[in-house]
Amino acid sequence: MNELRGWFTGRSLRERRLILVMLGLLAVTIVWGLVIRPVRNGLSSTRERYADAVVRAGSAERELAAVKSIQRRQLRPVQLPLADEVRTRAEAAGFALATLEPEANDRVRASIATAKAGALMAWIGNLENDGVLVDGLSVRGNGDGTVTAQMTLKARAA
Repeated sequence: MNELRGWFTGRSLRERRLILVMLGLLAVTIVWGLVIRPVRNGLSSTRERYADAVVRAGSAERELAAVKSIQRRQLRPVQLPLADEVRTRAEAAGFALATLEPEANDRVRASIATAKAGALMAWIGNLENDGVLVDGLSVRGNGDGTVTAQMTLKARAA
């Protein structure tokens, strides 16, 4: 150690200052490379993992809410005879049934001459949510922005 001190004191004032600046810069570089940079990378990685966890938690909560909604939904049996139920629901939705023919095994065949496609699909979805299932469906465009639908409906088994 005395040899190093002797070597250092043997240098001119300018050289000693340059050596001290060099050692200071070396210390800053070591602190930056061994402390600041790993901490910054760790924080960045933690932020990314946190953001990913928040997105996954939100997605899981949304899926859980959907599952709970399905579980809460009590499937009610069709109250009226199926043909009457379909007629009542079609009239309530504003659809004019062109035909409505009861078939065996608690099924009905129905057709709608003109309807908007979006409204028709929403109505069919509501029917299925309430226990009236679509067994067959044929939808064709009329060319004027409306569709013609022929469907076979059945009641959900209890």
